[in-house]
Amino acid sequence: MGGVVDVSMERFEELVSEALDQIPESLGRYMDNVAVFVEDQRHPWLLGLYEGVPLTSRAVYGVSYNGLPMPDRITIFRLPICRMCATEADVVHQVGVTVVHEVAHHFGINDDRLTELGWG
Repeated sequence: MGGVVDVSMERFEELVSEALDQIPESLGRYMDNVAVFVEDQRHPWLLGLYEGVPLTSRAVYGVSYNGLPMPDRITIFRLPICRMCATEADVVHQVGVTVVHEVAHHFGINDDRLTELGWG
């Protein structure tokens, strides 16, 4: 991949939604208290970001606000992905990879293991 393709925010949000829909139901039903957002960018090189306490650590940390658990946050960044892609098909692929990568963090899978699995 390489180049620049312009994908509108609306279309990019659709691609993220479609990528989330591709997560198998058997896995998706375990996603708990997580919200997914799309932003233009925070840093030029950051494609996605998971912020929260992974499911594997929640019993240990139990982060809450007024007794309610704080939601985890996954953000997918439109502009860095578009800058690295030459076609919309490239964007679709990279959005899918990025969504899987960030959802994996929600499940407690670290970057080293994601790289071993080919999702780094």
